[in-house]
Parts: sequence; structure tokens; C-alpha cells
Amino acid sequence: MKIPRREMLGVMTAAAGSALLPASFAGAAEQASAANTAPRETVTGIGGFFFRARDPKALSQWYQDHLGITVIPRQAGDSPWTQQAGPTAFQPFPETTSYFGDSTKQWMLNFRVADLDRMTRQLEAAGIAVTVDPTTYPNGRFAHTHDPEGNPIELWQPMKAGGD
Repeated sequence: MKIPRREMLGVMTAAAGSALLPASFAGAAEQASAANTAPRETVTGIGGFFFRARDPKALSQWYQDHLGITVIPRQAGDSPWTQQAGPTAFQPFPETTSYFGDSTKQWMLNFRVADLDRMTRQLEAAGIAVTVDPTTYPNGRFAHTHDPEGNPIELWQPMKAGGD
């Protein structure tokens, strides 16, 4: 937990003076203890995903056309892409992982989908190669594809309540 600078200076001053004034150390300890019991602030979700592209305009259009993701609004009245509430996996992988495919890629996007088979058919109809993992895992089903610049994309159909 980050302690505001003024509070930290007060704690340090009280602690430094404790050799001369033993009672001041107890007050500083109580103040530091109270600061450590306050609820921690946490992030509430991913507010954006930004990355470099050789052709940002064309890639933005590809994500909009094939996955329904709109880019940052450019003018008043434009709406940003709003995702549905649901689980979000956040996991660093070893730098030697082969899970992303191309070892030069540092990240992989995982998008939740309601119907993996329907999304796969839609992408394949547009000429986009998709590899569906034949295994159904306890947390759902997965497929893998790439955007036009070779960035890995994982599609995830989470298990519905009741294991369907």
C-alpha cells in the first residue's frame, strides 16, 4: 500500500525521534498500522488494449468487420466498443512458451464468444483460418486464429452455468 508522502514523513520523523522520546514510537507504529489496514484499491477491468501495427487503419477495420470491435471514438456521438461482463483471464506466460505460436509475439488476445462454432464458421467464410481445439475443458472451449498482421487471437466459449 502506498502511504501519502506527508504521512510517511510523519512516521519517519516520529520513528527517528523515538530514540530520544520513546512514547513517540508507539504513536508512529499505531499510525502506520492503521494505514496498512485500509482497503486496497484495485483495478475494475481492462480499460483499453493498445498495440503497434504496420497498418493501424486496415487492422482496425479488420477487427471491426470480423470480430465486431470498434476502435476509440473519433468524434462526438461515436460509441466505443463495450464488452459484456464476464471473466477475464490475466496470466503472464514463460517467455519461452509456444502457446502463442510465433515466438516473436509478446502477447495474445483472448476474446470471449457466446458460440464458438458459429464464430468459427463466420471467420472461415471470410477466408480466415481458425483452428478449433477438439477438447472441451472444465472452463470451456477454445479456438485459435491470427489477425492480418500475424498477432495471435484465442477465442474462448466459457462453460455455461451447469457445465453446458
